[in-house]
Amino acid sequence: MSPQATIKLWVITVLISFFTNTAFSQLKIIHLLTENLPNPASVDNKAPRFTWQLQSPGKDVLQKAYEMKVYEGKALIWKSGKVDSDQSVNISYAGPALKSGMQYKWTVNVWDNKGKQATNTGSFRMGLLAPTDWKAQWITPGYKEDSIMRPSPTFMKRFHPAKTIKSAIAYITCHGVYDATINDQKIGNDVLTPGWTTYDQRLQYQVYDITNLLQKGNNDIHVTVGPGWYRGKLGWWGQQNMYGKLPALLFQAEVLYTDGSKEYITSDTSWKATESQIRYAEIYNGEIIDHTFNPKPASTVKVLDIPFDNLIATINEPIRVHETFKPLRIFKAPNGETIVDFGQNLVGFTRLNIKGAAGSMISIEHAETLDQEGNFYTANLRSARQRDIYILKGLDFFEPHFTFHGFRYVRITGLKDFDPSSIQANQIEAVAIYSDMPQTGYFECSDSLVNQLQHNIVWSQNGNFLDVPTDCPQRNERFGWTGDAQVFSRTATFNRQVNNFFAKWLQDLAVAQFPNGVVPFIIPDIFSSVDENSRNGAAGWSDAVTIIPWNIYLAYGDKKVLSDMYPHMKAWVDCVTAQSVNGLWRKNFQFGDWLSYRSGYNEVDRSALTDVYLVAQAYYAYSTQLLINAARVLNKVDDVEKYTAISNKIKDAFCKEYVTPNGRILSNTQTSYVLALQFDLLPEAFRPIAAKMLADNIVSYDYHLTTGFLGVPFLPHVLSRFGYTDIAYKLLLQQTYPSWLYPVKMGATTIWERWDGIKPDGSFQLADMNSFNHYSYGAVGDWMYRVMAGIDTDTTEVGYKKIRIMPHPGVGIRYVKAGLQTYYGEVKVEWKVVGKKFILDVQVPENTSAEIFVPKGEMGNYEKEMVGSGRYHYEEMIDI
Repeated sequence: MSPQATIKLWVITVLISFFTNTAFSQLKIIHLLTENLPNPASVDNKAPRFTWQLQSPGKDVLQKAYEMKVYEGKALIWKSGKVDSDQSVNISYAGPALKSGMQYKWTVNVWDNKGKQATNTGSFRMGLLAPTDWKAQWITPGYKEDSIMRPSPTFMKRFHPAKTIKSAIAYITCHGVYDATINDQKIGNDVLTPGWTTYDQRLQYQVYDITNLLQKGNNDIHVTVGPGWYRGKLGWWGQQNMYGKLPALLFQAEVLYTDGSKEYITSDTSWKATESQIRYAEIYNGEIIDHTFNPKPASTVKVLDIPFDNLIATINEPIRVHETFKPLRIFKAPNGETIVDFGQNLVGFTRLNIKGAAGSMISIEHAETLDQEGNFYTANLRSARQRDIYILKGLDFFEPHFTFHGFRYVRITGLKDFDPSSIQANQIEAVAIYSDMPQTGYFECSDSLVNQLQHNIVWSQNGNFLDVPTDCPQRNERFGWTGDAQVFSRTATFNRQVNNFFAKWLQDLAVAQFPNGVVPFIIPDIFSSVDENSRNGAAGWSDAVTIIPWNIYLAYGDKKVLSDMYPHMKAWVDCVTAQSVNGLWRKNFQFGDWLSYRSGYNEVDRSALTDVYLVAQAYYAYSTQLLINAARVLNKVDDVEKYTAISNKIKDAFCKEYVTPNGRILSNTQTSYVLALQFDLLPEAFRPIAAKMLADNIVSYDYHLTTGFLGVPFLPHVLSRFGYTDIAYKLLLQQTYPSWLYPVKMGATTIWERWDGIKPDGSFQLADMNSFNHYSYGAVGDWMYRVMAGIDTDTTEVGYKKIRIMPHPGVGIRYVKAGLQTYYGEVKVEWKVVGKKFILDVQVPENTSAEIFVPKGEMGNYEKEMVGSGRYHYEEMIDI
C-alpha cells in the first residue's frame, strides 16, 4: 500500500472513531410526558407536570441540572431558569395562568454529571377550563323514541368552511356512548367514549384534531349515540336510566382559518337527528344492526338545559381496539351448533365479513367456555345475553359499536335464511379492546405453566381495565368493585402504565365517598342506592381509598395522587375509628377473605374460614398505617403523631382479641397469619412463631394455598420475608386444586374468579358467580415481579428513582427474565442457575441508582452493591 493510501486510511479511521465515540457518548432526552401522557390533547391541571427520560450509553449517568421553557406560539411565557436538580419526573409548571383550549410547546434542556447536554421538545393543549368556554348546547332528538328497543340516534350537521382551514379541534361528549364521523371517516380511534364516570359530577369530554378530516365544500358530521352506562341496563337488579333517560350530544369544533379568524361548529338547533341502523344496543345484551333499515328523513333536535360544570377533560388513556384473533377452529358441537374457538378469553367483540340474501339474519353469541359435553355454556352469564344480531343486505361488514363481550367462543346461529356452517375462518375475527395503557413490564421464566399464568394475569388485566377496573367482563355486573381493584393494584402497575387510569378512577371514588367517610363497594357507585351494606363500607373493599393511592405513589412517585386522596384516606380511617370500641372494630357486614378455600362435601371439613372481624381489624390497622405513611410524605406532622397513637391501640386490640399467649391466631388459617404478619400486628417475639405456624399450615394442606381475595396478594410475600421462600415456590408451582396453576392445567387463558371454577371432573362451580376472567387471584404477579425476579423500588426514593434488585431463586425455576419500563427508563433483570452457579445480569436506567443484592452461599444470604446506571454482571455459587 502506498504512503498516500496509508495516510488516507488512517484519516478515515480517525474520523470514524471520532464520530462513533461522539455518537455513543451522546446524551439524549426521550419520552417527554405532560401529565404522564405524550403530547396530550386536553389538560385540566392548571399547573401541568412534566416528565422526561435521559438516554446515554455511559455508566453512572445522573442529571445535574435542567431548564424548562414553555411557549404559546412563538412567545416564551415561562422559563424555570437553570435548576440544579436530578428531578426529571413530575416537574410542575410555575408560570402565568394557562389559557383554556390553548396549544403550548415546552422544551427541556438537561445537563448531566459527565459534562453532556441535551434538549428536546414536547407539547400539550389545555382543556376547556371553565363552563363559559362551552359555546355548544346539549341536544337530544326531537322525535319520539321507541321506548322498548331504543334505537341509537344519529345526530348530523353539514358544515361548509368559508375559508382555507389551518386547523380544527373538536370537543365531544354525550349522555351515553358515541361514535363520531366526518365525511364517513371516524373521528379518533377511541371506542365506548366518553367512558364511565360519576356522570352527574364528572363527565369526561374528548378532544380530537379533525383538520385532516375536513375538506373543501360540504363536510358531513355524524355522531351516533348508544345507551352505554349512562342510561343502559346495569346490574343484576336490572336498573335502567341510572343517570338519565334521554340520549344527548355535546359537540364543539373550533376551526382556525389561515387568515387568523375562527369559526365554531356547535351542537344547537341547526342539527338534525334520525334513527340509525343500530336498532338496539346494551352493554350486557349486545347489539342489533340492520343494514336493510332506511331511516326516516332527519328531524329537528331539542335543546336541553344542562349545566356544564360537571365537564372534565379526559386524563386517562381511552378504550381502543388492540389485538385481533383469527379462529383457532370452527366446529360442530355435539348438539349440532356451529362454534368458533378463538383460543383466548378476551374482552371485545367479533367482526364479520359475510354475504347473504337481503333480509337474512345471523346471531353471534359469546361465551367463555364449553360445558362438559363440549357444548356452548352461558349459565355463568346470568341474564346477560352477549348476543349481536345482524340483518344482511348483501355483502356486509359488521362489528358492534356500543357493547362489549367477555368470550373465547362464539355460537353462530342463522335466525333467517342463513346457514351458520357456511362461515369460513377468513370471514370472522375476535377483536380485543381495553384502555390504551402502555405495556411496561414483562416476565418470563423456565416453567411454561408459570409463563402461562403470567399471560393469564396480563389478559385478565387487559379485559377488565375498560376505563374502570371491573371485576368481570361478561355477566350482568362488570363493576368497579373496590376490593378487587385494591388487591390487584400493585400487580397492575408492573404490567401496564396505570398511573392515570387509577388517578381518574380514584376521583370517582372521592366523589362517591359518603360524608361520614364510608367508601362504597363499587365505583362509580350505582350500588349504594339498592344495598344498605354498601352504605356502611367493609374492610378490604372500602380500604381501596388508602391502598391504591399508596401503591400508585410507590410505583410512580406520584405525590399529587397521594395529596388529592389524603383527605379521603383520612375520612375512611376516622369513620372506622368512630365505629370502634377501645380500638376494636367489630361492626357491619364484612366480606372477609372472600372466596377462600372450601372443602368438598365428601371430605373432612378443612374449609379455610377466617373470622371476618379479624380480617376487618387487620385492614383497619393497614389503612391507618398507610395514612401515617402518607402523612409523613406530605409533612403532616400532627397527623403522624395522632394516627400513630391510634395504630398502637388497634394493634393492641388485635392481639388481645385474636392472639393466644402462645402466638396462635384465631381461625388458624393461612389468611389470619398472613394478615397479622404482613401488617406487623404482632409483637416482634411472636412473629417467627406465627410464620412457623403459617408454614406448618401450608404443609398440612400438602403445599396448597387456602387464601381468598384478601389473603392472596400477601401470602408469598410473607413467606419470603420470614425465610420460607422455598414454600412460596412450592405454592407457585403447585398444579392441583387449590393453586394458581390448577386453572392453567385446566386450559385457562385468563385468571378465574374461583380456585375451582371448573372442577377436576369438568363440572362447574355455582353458575351465579363463576367468572373465568377475574384478576384478583392474579395478584401473585406482584411477588413474581418484585421478589422472584427481584425488581422493586426503594421506599426512600419511590417510583424507581432508587431501585432495589433482590432476586429470590428457588427450586423448580432455572431462569427468570423480567423488565419494567419506569418513568426513568427500563430496569432489567435476568438470572439463571447453572448447577450451583447463580448468574445475574442487571440493567439500571439513567438518572437512577440501584441497590443490588446478589445471592451467595446459603439461601437467604446476599452480597450488596450500590450502583448507578448501566449494565452489571454477577456470578456467585449458591446452595439450592
